[in-house]
Amino acid sequence: MTAPDPRDAAVAPAPISAPAPAPAPAPEHGVLGPEHRALSIGIVSVVLLIAFEATAVGTAMPVAARELHGVSMYAFAFSAYFTTSLFAMVLSGQWADRSGPLAPLAAGISAFAAGLLVSGTASTMLLFILGRAVQGLGGGLVIVALYVVVSRAYPERLRPAIMAAFAASWVIPSVVGPLAAGTVTEHLGWRWVFIGIPVLVLPPLALALPAIRRTASGPADPSGPAPAFDARRIRLALSISLGAALLQYAGQEPRWFSLVPAAAGVGFLVPAVLGLLPTGTWRAARGLPSVVLLRGVAAGSFIAAESFVPLMLVTQRGLSPTMAGFSLAAGGATWALGSYLQSRPRLEPYREPLMAGGMVLVALAIAVAPTVLIESVPVWVVAVAWGVGCLGMGAVLASTSVLLFKLSAPEEAGVNSAALQMSDGLSNVLLLAAGGTAFAALGGGAVGHAAADATASATATGSHPAAFVAVFLPMAAVALAGVWVALRVRVPVR
Repeated sequence: MTAPDPRDAAVAPAPISAPAPAPAPAPEHGVLGPEHRALSIGIVSVVLLIAFEATAVGTAMPVAARELHGVSMYAFAFSAYFTTSLFAMVLSGQWADRSGPLAPLAAGISAFAAGLLVSGTASTMLLFILGRAVQGLGGGLVIVALYVVVSRAYPERLRPAIMAAFAASWVIPSVVGPLAAGTVTEHLGWRWVFIGIPVLVLPPLALALPAIRRTASGPADPSGPAPAFDARRIRLALSISLGAALLQYAGQEPRWFSLVPAAAGVGFLVPAVLGLLPTGTWRAARGLPSVVLLRGVAAGSFIAAESFVPLMLVTQRGLSPTMAGFSLAAGGATWALGSYLQSRPRLEPYREPLMAGGMVLVALAIAVAPTVLIESVPVWVVAVAWGVGCLGMGAVLASTSVLLFKLSAPEEAGVNSAALQMSDGLSNVLLLAAGGTAFAALGGGAVGHAAADATASATATGSHPAAFVAVFLPMAAVALAGVWVALRVRVPVR
């Protein structure tokens, strides 16, 4: 027997073995998967708190304004919130880009609770409005920080779902909030609606902040230098808030000398807005500028109209605060439904027409609501109309958020989120100021003075239907203009 030639081993074929099995793909979890569960529950709880405050406060506001002899300043109680939030949004965006969203979120929730306490203990309408302004600082910090959390902590495929969860978190407050706030207002007094809400602050803090610290804290690029605060943008944000406040003051005092603060307000406002919003926003340039503009058109027209719905039902149709607020309850469910629809993957190619259709529904709802000023029209018409409008709002607002994330680089998430929310808040301020001016000019400030009893008839309270019509119909026209803007949000493929 001869020894084997070692060269044979070099040329002999290697034994055939079965290929190694490919690794199983990692399961794709949703927003409640193990890696996102605590964070999702925590930040949705924060939105739940904001939603409960909005629905409850809106129900109690007509009673608070009458008791504090401030019906003529009714619009200020809403617009003060949005005025201060404009500054806070810019600050929060830079703060979050610099050091992460944790600190602005914690500071915002604290200020939000403090503002509620100030309003709840106010002895005059001016103090009440001051509390609302403090609330606005907190709200502006919170909402931008939450958007930065979503952009950092969730992959793109989950962002429509978490935005739908934000909308769904309005459902329970929309149903329970008006009923609870109306009951508390009628039996304990409106102050307890404000003083009682801050107890809801602790659970979101305990749940959300640790999860954010684990998943979204720190700057977007930990290896690079922390971006510095942009002093110019901070100054422009202050100019926006100051300009908006001056315009509101001028609107509430429609006399010849009001032209001075009005002109000063425009002088502060216009350059600041042009410097803070994306270039081309006011001409609805395609892409991000139109997304930002659409957010303002939709939110401003709808919120400005909605702010006057409870007052209209209480003073013109004699509803109790509970029933007036409850008339808007269905909107929470339909808003969540609209947001859910936009999150469906099969509807992604149709996002632009979906948003345009949503704006048609918003305009229709705002135009139909004041028909209840006609005695023969049943008050449930408002509930139906507002449900339809909220369906459109759910589809539009969630879609603007999704498109913002898609069109923003990670390091620009804070600045662009601030621009989106600023458009939202600024349009709320300006359209509330415009609506409040028209309302006061047509005698709306007197609607509550003759009524000590919330269930008194409209005749006893002094009917001022034209004052309400002057609010709703212009807002419907603004919403209708949003249909054109919605058709320009998609960036053309080249």
